[in-house]
Amino acid sequence: MEIKSTEKVAGGTLKRVEHASESTKTKMVFSIFIPGSALGAPSKTGWPVIYWLSGLTCDDTNFSQKSGAFQYAANQGVAIVVPDTSPRGTE
Repeated sequence: MEIKSTEKVAGGTLKRVEHASESTKTKMVFSIFIPGSALGAPSKTGWPVIYWLSGLTCDDTNFSQKSGAFQYAANQGVAIVVPDTSPRGTE
């Protein structure tokens, strides 16, 4: 995995991460928002997380730029994982 970018958003951290996917046999990207209240070790039950699947023609940046969800998630102490769901490969 490679962290492509890190930025402060709504009192938390938004990271964009690239990884090798076994399923698609390609490199893929996801973004993860971690609210400031969730930084540090998770509790025994972990952190609450929303997984946002944008749709066939959207990547993770669409949600990050247009949703306005990070402030709400920060206020609620919820992490958000946003995978790039756009098509992969040449076939």
